[in-house]
Amino acid sequence: MHPITRSGARLRLRELTITDVEALVALYGSPAATEHLSLEPRNREQVEQVVAWSVAQATVTPRTEYALAVIQSETAELIGSGRLALDPHQQRGATMGFALRPDVWGRGYGVETVRLLLSVGFNDLRLHRIWGARSPLNQASAKTMSAAGMVEEGTIREHVLKAGEWRDSIVHAILDREFFRSP
Repeated sequence: MHPITRSGARLRLRELTITDVEALVALYGSPAATEHLSLEPRNREQVEQVVAWSVAQATVTPRTEYALAVIQSETAELIGSGRLALDPHQQRGATMGFALRPDVWGRGYGVETVRLLLSVGFNDLRLHRIWGARSPLNQASAKTMSAAGMVEEGTIREHVLKAGEWRDSIVHAILDREFFRSP
């Protein structure tokens, strides 16, 4: 299944391209944007490598990785990224994640991004369960996933090693029947 696109009220998702590197450096190079993510801020070379890998993964059969640009429809500007990765340990399951530039936080773009990712997962990929993990300190992400219909399920203890310290992750998930029931 290539290419993936999905449009919402104010945002659209599309496949990442090599031309997205500069916009993603602004996102993934930002200490504020990566504060609660599982990674340290990245430099241009690191972002180039991730984007090149993501573009290559879009052509693999069977496809298991979906790295998508989050585009503001009105401006056509890349404001974030989203990811779905099929979970090899769960039938018809996937993990999801998203990141937005700090200058667009607080506008509801996170909820719209998550709903678009869930729509790709459930409508296009016919998944049964999608889950995401967040930093325990990231209450904005907790509210975002909850508003998108995801349920907090529990804690994965010492799940992420960041800045030399282990950090727990809080898991949120949604099932296909819950997604299709939601308004």
